Amino acid sequence: MDVIEVTVGVTVRDGGAARAWYTRVLGRPPDLEPAPGVFEFRVGAAWLQVHVGEPTPGAVVRLGVRHLLPERDRLRRLGISVGKVETIPHVIRYLDFLDPDGNRLSLYELLRPG
Repeated sequence: MDVIEVTVGVTVRDGGAARAWYTRVLGRPPDLEPAPGVFEFRVGAAWLQVHVGEPTPGAVVRLGVRHLLPERDRLRRLGISVGKVETIPHVIRYLDFLDPDGNRLSLYELLRPG
């Protein structure tokens, strides 16, 4: 298997509301709108695809960031409720939050010793 790209998809009920929410959270509009009811954001080395339909629980979208705490504070300023920052010493720290349709997202920061 020669994976060259990754796309993670989430399903939302209201495309307009979701587009506005993800645009606020990611700080920019979608990069692509390949079909009606589908929009995509380039996030690092992957794509986040949001499409209209009936959301399904269980999946989580994890986004790595350089500095977790400033991103947590930015989300709070946007009025988004974020979970507690969890830390695995010398490995990772992360937090979870939900989009308006209950899709779970997580931000994480890799921690490197010294």
